[in-house]
Amino acid sequence: MTAAAGAASAATPLAASAALSLALTLAAGAAAADAPPAYPQGAAAFQANCAVCHAATGAGVPSLAPPLLSYPARYAASAEGRRQLAITVLYGMYGDVVVEGKHYDFRMPDFGQLDDASLAAVLNFVVFDLAHAPASVAPLASAEVAAERAHPLDGAAVREHRKSVAPAEP
Repeated sequence: MTAAAGAASAATPLAASAALSLALTLAAGAAAADAPPAYPQGAAAFQANCAVCHAATGAGVPSLAPPLLSYPARYAASAEGRRQLAITVLYGMYGDVVVEGKHYDFRMPDFGQLDDASLAAVLNFVVFDLAHAPASVAPLASAEVAAERAHPLDGAAVREHRKSVAPAEP
């Protein structure tokens, strides 16, 4: 047996083990990703209305729309943050925002045509299924969305309110 053949046969069990480990890791990740969402109505509404800009996973689209994987969970933990979530989906938002050190100068449309329960479901999908808020955070209620619907804003006012709840970023 040549040295190269010996090295190849010695590496084969190691390579097979690494390949198996990688396959198991990928399968576990796929199984977690395939877990049903806690908010299936919100997931469906998100895919129909939000995924085109924010991506199906909520990871955002560079130069178009920011990711939704961290801020919504933080927002849902405070009264003003919850208000921000509701007014953003109700009235949209436009202008420059910074998320995770990246600038997004976009125009998010309003989704006020959706009913309060649907908007609350979308927000809960984003907060819990995408941004993984802790169990100590209460789900948003349709009454919270309804309360903000009673006080119309424009997208510029929504962005201004965001400055009071978003962490300062460069």
